[in-house]
Amino acid sequence: MLEHHFKYLFLYLQSFIRLAPSGYSSYCADRLRRTVMNGTREEPPSYLELQATKTKKPIVVTVMLMDNRSINLPVDSASTSKEICQLISNKINLKDSFGFSIYVALYAKVWALGSGREHVMDAISRCEQDTKRRGGQEQHAPWRLIFRKEIFTPWHNCSDDKLSTDLIYKQIIHGLKSGEYQCQKEDDYVDLAAKHLYIQHGSDSRPENVKDVVQDCISNSLLETKTESNWVQMVSTAHAQTDSLKAEIVDYARQKWPIFFSRFFEVAKLSGPPLPKSKFIVAINWTGITFLDEREKRLAELSFPEVMAVNAVRNVKKSGQAVSLMTLKGDFTLSGPSAADMAELITMFVSGLTERSQYAVALKEVEKQDATFLSFKKGELIMLIKDNDFSQDHGWVKGQNDRTKQTGAVPIDAITILPTLSKPTNEVMVRSSQSNQNKQGGKQILTNGMLQKGISVTSAVQNPPLLAILDCCVPILKYMGDYPTKQQQNPLELTDQIFSPATKHDALRDEIYCQIMKQMTNNNNRLSMEHGWQLMWLSCGLFPPSQPLLKHAQRFLESRRREPLASDCLQRMQSSLRMEPRKLPPHHVELDAIQQNSTQIRHKIHFPNDTDEIFEVATNTRIKDLILNISRKLELSSADGFSIFVKTNDKFLSLNETDYFFDSLRQITDWSKSNDGGTLNGGLVNYTVFFMRKLWFNVIPGRDTKADLIFHFPQELPKYLRGYHVCTKEEMLKIAALLFCIKVNNDKNQLVMIPKLLKELVPTDQLKAMSENEWKKNITASFNKQTGMTADEAKVAFLKAVHRWPTFGCAFFDVKQTSEQKFPDIVRIAISKQGLTIIHPKTKETLATHPFNRIANWSSGSTYFHMTIGNLVNGSKFLCETSLGYKMDDLISSYVNMYLSDRKTVQTRNRRFDI
Repeated sequence: MLEHHFKYLFLYLQSFIRLAPSGYSSYCADRLRRTVMNGTREEPPSYLELQATKTKKPIVVTVMLMDNRSINLPVDSASTSKEICQLISNKINLKDSFGFSIYVALYAKVWALGSGREHVMDAISRCEQDTKRRGGQEQHAPWRLIFRKEIFTPWHNCSDDKLSTDLIYKQIIHGLKSGEYQCQKEDDYVDLAAKHLYIQHGSDSRPENVKDVVQDCISNSLLETKTESNWVQMVSTAHAQTDSLKAEIVDYARQKWPIFFSRFFEVAKLSGPPLPKSKFIVAINWTGITFLDEREKRLAELSFPEVMAVNAVRNVKKSGQAVSLMTLKGDFTLSGPSAADMAELITMFVSGLTERSQYAVALKEVEKQDATFLSFKKGELIMLIKDNDFSQDHGWVKGQNDRTKQTGAVPIDAITILPTLSKPTNEVMVRSSQSNQNKQGGKQILTNGMLQKGISVTSAVQNPPLLAILDCCVPILKYMGDYPTKQQQNPLELTDQIFSPATKHDALRDEIYCQIMKQMTNNNNRLSMEHGWQLMWLSCGLFPPSQPLLKHAQRFLESRRREPLASDCLQRMQSSLRMEPRKLPPHHVELDAIQQNSTQIRHKIHFPNDTDEIFEVATNTRIKDLILNISRKLELSSADGFSIFVKTNDKFLSLNETDYFFDSLRQITDWSKSNDGGTLNGGLVNYTVFFMRKLWFNVIPGRDTKADLIFHFPQELPKYLRGYHVCTKEEMLKIAALLFCIKVNNDKNQLVMIPKLLKELVPTDQLKAMSENEWKKNITASFNKQTGMTADEAKVAFLKAVHRWPTFGCAFFDVKQTSEQKFPDIVRIAISKQGLTIIHPKTKETLATHPFNRIANWSSGSTYFHMTIGNLVNGSKFLCETSLGYKMDDLISSYVNMYLSDRKTVQTRNRRFDI
């Protein structure tokens, strides 16, 4: 109710602000936006804010850096210490900015404002109030803002950022002089001063330089106990001359004074192990967590490996924020005004250390399955080897048993990684293994057997060889991430290893179903289960389980209907029962689809007129089904004569109508890959799928305009321009005028372009029959006779013109023949519905015609095409050399099969008539 009331009050306030006088509306709206973003203030406005409101200008504050630089920054009433730290870091190009905070100084008091949600103007307001209590004026409050290092990460590295190291080094030198940082040994002071001397003056150790350094580093109280000359003498003697001295000073400070580089949080203990006091200070630094009383007496200490979890606690009455700190020494519930910030800092340190750690403790005993795995006992130290041999995302890491020194793959659910950069103590290891003993895992180790009671592999399959089982089952584990693999394992290679044997051997199909179901039973690994469902989906589309296993597989899927893929797997399994199994493993398009959680597979199909469309193609879609689907979508009058083609780097192949679409793609792309075809990244073959007319029968231009425009015209035009047809001059001029109309969309103003367009208007072998001017003159005359014809009408007219020629619809092949001495060496073979015609390539004279019923036999290879004319005994052989023999072979076979199919249809019809 209160939240609802606040919402309406806020909307009312926004509306009220919009009605403010000019200049105040946008100013107040922006201030309100910033307040909502950064939260409510705890102090009244400062003098600075009041003055800035009168002028409506930004407030400018000065922040001191430890290298004596000062930076002016624009702030507003909502500015937080985090924003100020980010502004400074950006302005001075500080890369390693973590742990730098804003400090506030007033008189002799200095305190950390932090680098989080704290409002800077609240701190300034408190300074003004303190000054006023002392009798001063608010506008003259002598506050200062300082940017300095507050805390180190446990993995701090001075080489990450030279500027960061320089600022911290200057802070340490300043702290030595002021007495903020104190060494336990006099030699440490001397060593630090000697390093400072070399940083400032190099090898120049003249007394005046050493004296300056002593004044920089040695506090006044120390100078009183020992004279300046004594300090000068000691520093001169210890004058260091090494590189990286700033880093050494910073590392010394980090190691010796962790408590001075800590963040402090006031808390109250709500529950947990007994402590001398219930209210205390939590100090967090790179070494761990320390509980301190008001006199800085240590009440308890925790290293980060002892921290098991940090969680926010809700609904804490009166105490505000609270966190639950679960540790090996007990679980604490702590409340305080900055408890959420404390939890965030601990979480960051523990997470960062875990990410960088090389140490883990075994939670359970694991026996070695094969040479890949590492065996270890519960509680043993495992040294993590981060060489990316195995994918941690899939639940595996490489490790070395600290006791046996053996290395191998380690399942992540069998270990707990300790958040530490140094070797853990035995006590920490024992407690960690005991505290995490209930940790659950989801990995299964490969065994030859079934998952359900009463079902065995031997009862479900026909005793396939064990090696064959392992050949497909180990890849199942690898694909699901339940077996350690190299990180760059190709998913398609794994699915090939899984499914290829099963497409050849029926007995292995049940084993695949069994192993997938086995790995998905009692598996708590989300990624493994996701990959398991992908394999199940692929399996159900490739082949069904045998009848003995069918009811168990169906029950497995039906019992998991809440899973996104379960219903689709059931449907695919039912469909596969009614159809012939696939002959080849999944194509990469199928795998890509299911890996993207898509059960609909879409494929781009290209057309001869340079257009394309996307069509849905199922796992069990056959070529003939796809042809019918495309024909219906394009609204063609008939699908007869059309075919699907696949273009690879060096082939243009027609697909068999009775084959599955993805089986055909696999066959072609695999063949192309094995013959060094063009490949994409990942070894995939670059291919394009086309839908085109293959057989030219019952093609009458004008009867099906869509087929004419999409297929017939773009397929016949190149043949005409290559000069394959015999035609008269008048026909060429008429067709040239039609092609010009198509080219310029009947724009008469483009007639002057005819000479430049001749190669696109006239057969290539006829270009020199007339001069360019004569061609232009005659084509223009023919064009002028046409009456307002559109480009599409001109395309149909072109088809009607070439349709009258006997070579219309032919496929042409220039080959080298070695059989007929009367024929030239190079002949042109035309294949059409009439049969095979041999043509002289220059004169275009018909040398021989062979109907299909006269061709007794034919064969082809990568470099030849052979056929026998007449009969097999006394027939004549025609031999030719060509790289396109496969296309000639396929085209003749397709026409012959068409005629045989028509004959069977007629015979069937006649028998029905006789009955």
